[in-house]
Amino acid sequence: MRALLWLIGLALAALGVYFFSLMIPLSGVFTTLEPRLAAQCRPVDIHPGTEDIIIDPELSVAFISADDRRATLAGAPVQGGIYTLRLDGSDRVSRVSPDSFGEFHPHGISLWSSPEGMKRLFAVNHTIDEGDKVEIFDVGFAGALIHVDTISFAQMSSANDILAVGPRSFYVTNDKGFKTGVMNTVEAYLALPFSSVAFYDGQNGSIAAKGLAYANGINMSANGRNVYVSELLRRRIVVYERDTATNALKRLKTLRVNTAPDNIELDERGGLWVGGHPKVFDFLKHAEDPSVIAPSVVVHLNPATGESEDVFIDTDGILNASSVGAALGDTLIVGAVFDDHVMVCPLE
Repeated sequence: MRALLWLIGLALAALGVYFFSLMIPLSGVFTTLEPRLAAQCRPVDIHPGTEDIIIDPELSVAFISADDRRATLAGAPVQGGIYTLRLDGSDRVSRVSPDSFGEFHPHGISLWSSPEGMKRLFAVNHTIDEGDKVEIFDVGFAGALIHVDTISFAQMSSANDILAVGPRSFYVTNDKGFKTGVMNTVEAYLALPFSSVAFYDGQNGSIAAKGLAYANGINMSANGRNVYVSELLRRRIVVYERDTATNALKRLKTLRVNTAPDNIELDERGGLWVGGHPKVFDFLKHAEDPSVIAPSVVVHLNPATGESEDVFIDTDGILNASSVGAALGDTLIVGAVFDDHVMVCPLE
């Protein structure tokens, strides 16, 4: 009995050392932040929860996924939607997703284009009663969306972000291995690598990558040969080599960033724009209480060299809990997990 108590004590001591030596620094408690660019940006009202953004240069619009997560958490969900923001300086906002296909609580989104010019927008949908689904839309005139398909499959267990690679095929991140219960808490607070990336080939699902600590954002290089996944609880981007014939993923390297990374977008030169949460415990407090400020950071990252720059930093609550930064030319658009607006920022 005494030996058992000693073992339990040693295990608890080891967990304490692990938590305070690794997890506290990874949470960003000791990170020093100086505001940058935020004061030069203008807010544009959209809808609560402007969580993901993707820019279509041909249409000169930003597609914005928005859902009121606080309303859902309070047990009174409201219909979310996909919005467009015109990038011609007018700041004109339009809701472009239909409601006819049913309940819609969008999260990550991805835009796919065929060689012939057909465009489709894919969106993760957290339905209240039926679990996670993926909605597929044809992109019509001026960005209007026409719903064409709904997909769910067993390997998509805790969907967060999505990467479309064909008319009905995509990768999706599962941000948790355990969705509820004690193990959900243990997984999160110890940054255990139980999350994954799933793949759907148009007919069947499979697991494409495992061993990630809160897989979040996902995107792909322009040539389709590299896939980037945010590992939020490890403050890094995991780079995979993608087999373009089989869609298999092979882990290549990791890239460090000065934030807990959320969504990933690419610019015209192949640079990564990563929205993130530099102080995770402040983010968790903000999730419970909107009056608590959750600092925001957007990082510009060179995936070839690993060089990074914190381009956007807000510590004053102008935009709380940034989840995405999308850039085109001299404009950066920053969205957030809960806030009802985006920030449109000049890049000099």
